[in-house]
This record gives sequence, C-alpha cells and structure tokens, in this order.
Amino acid sequence: MEKKRILLVDDDELITMSLEMIILAEAEFEIIGKGCSGREAVTLFDELTPDLLLMDIRMNDMNGLEAAEEILSKHKDATILFLTTFSDDEYIIKALKLGVKGYLLKQDYKSLPAALHAAINGQSVFGGAVIDKLPTLMSKPNTTDDSFDYRKYDISEKEYEVIQLVAEGFSNKEISQKLFLSEGTVRNYLSTILEKLNLRDRTQLAIFYLKH
Repeated sequence: MEKKRILLVDDDELITMSLEMIILAEAEFEIIGKGCSGREAVTLFDELTPDLLLMDIRMNDMNGLEAAEEILSKHKDATILFLTTFSDDEYIIKALKLGVKGYLLKQDYKSLPAALHAAINGQSVFGGAVIDKLPTLMSKPNTTDDSFDYRKYDISEKEYEVIQLVAEGFSNKEISQKLFLSEGTVRNYLSTILEKLNLRDRTQLAIFYLKH
C-alpha cells in the first residue's frame, strides 16, 4: 500500500513531536517534512508536494493563513488542514474562503487520524467547536458576498432561500414556517440541493455557503 505523504508545520516543537507520534501510529501515513513557520510551509510544499499539509495558524515569519493563500495560488488542488489552538471567527472565515480542507482545534487531537483520512479523500473536516460557530458567523455582516451567483450551480431562488436558512442554523421545521412550506417539501428541497452541489449533509452545505 502506498503511504500518504504528510507535511507537518507547527512552531511548537513539543506539539510537533506529539503530532508526529499520532500520525505515524497510522500505517498508511508517512511524514515527509517538518517546518516551523508559514514561510517554511510554502518552501517545503513546493519542494515536496505532499498529499496533505497539516499546519498551525499563528506562527512567526508568515502565519498559516498567509502560507495557505500562497500555496493555493500555485497549487490549486493542495489539501491543507489547519490544526490550531484558536477558534477566532476571523480565522475561521478566512480559512473557509481560502478553500482549505478543514479547521480543527488542537484539543480535538484524538480525531486527527480520521480527519486526515477524510481530508485526503476530498472531504471537508471541521471540529465541533467550529461547526457550532457557523450560524453565528453567518449572521455577521460582510461575511458573505451578496453577489454570489447561485444560478450557475443550477440552484433556484427558492432553493437558495433554503440554503441561506440552513446556513443560519434553522431546523427544517423552522424553515418550513418561514417559507410557508411543509416540512416534507423542505426535506425534498434539501435533498435536491445536496445532490446538485455534491455535498453530504447540511453542515457541508453551511460551509459551502460561507465559502462562497
């Protein structure tokens, strides 16, 4: 079995050692490089082209968000997963808009192996604390672009209204009341939307909306 190649970047040596132990406990992973700054992340990614970059955000020289932006400008298909101590709203919004594969908090380290598997397989991965913040982030002004053209995704105006309400954290029952629809109709709308956008669930739908 060909091992998946991981690049690890964190400015805390003890955390790097701990993460290395967790990652290498999985037989299908290997660590091909380690760095301690955003600038090193950019350089090492160019040199090594890993299957996944696991990176902190707050680092000296260049932070993880800046590094991710530079990497993704050159490597459109780069798989980047943030693992950080900070759940700052502005960090989460920036990370989502950049198009990284995930945002986990370091206290969720036990879920890291599963997150690595999921991200490498193309899924978006976000920790529970981040998912809990999505409705609040959606309610803030200027976190989304009002010029988002939902029609290019073959989404109707009514489907777009459903997407907005899902992203704001409303249940199917609440959406049905707001849009004067039955709950069954809302469920049908949601199934159709997920199929059109090739998404798995309402959490991924909320993340998609925030990204765009």
